[in-house]
Formats: sequence, structure tokens, C-alpha cells
Amino acid sequence: MKFAFLIMGDYDSVKDQASIHGESARIIGVSSIQGACEAAEKLCREGIGCIELCGAFGPDGARQVIEATGNRIPVGYVTHLPEQDDIYRAAFPADKKEERE
Repeated sequence: MKFAFLIMGDYDSVKDQASIHGESARIIGVSSIQGACEAAEKLCREGIGCIELCGAFGPDGARQVIEATGNRIPVGYVTHLPEQDDIYRAAFPADKKEERE
């Protein structure tokens, strides 16, 4: 199965990509949820079988990507254990997340 991981931040999805293992696993940087939806639609057309999203997407962003793929493939997003909430808030301030949306 081909797999893709989308990471959100200050990225250019055309330039900020990499693949391994004969392109069966890919990572793509996107700058917004809209950009992720566009990338996910393209990946679906290219035969990607599963998409994982970085935690910055949260459940609402994941739902938007699922909608963009027509719910045809599994889409998940990374999360963390509650005991690390303070560490994550310090590493990823809310104002930075709002800039990406």
C-alpha cells in the first residue's frame, strides 16, 4: 500500500516533499488545511492508499481532508497523551496554529 504523511507549517507543497522505498511512502509539507485538501485529492487520484496527518490538523482538519478524499481511503492524524498537553502547548502555541488555518 502507498502511504502519505502530510505535515502543516511554513511549507511549499511543490518543493517540500520527499519519498522513500520507491515512493511507497511520501511526506509532503503543506501550509494550510486547504492546501492539504488539495494535496489529498491529488494523492487519492495517484493511488495513495492511506494518509496520515500531523497533529496540527486536529479532528476538524482531519474531517476536511476526509471530505476532500470522498472518504475513499483511511485518513488519520497524530495525537499525543494528555500528560504531555503542557509540553505541546509550549512547543506549538495556539497563535501559530491559527496562522496555518
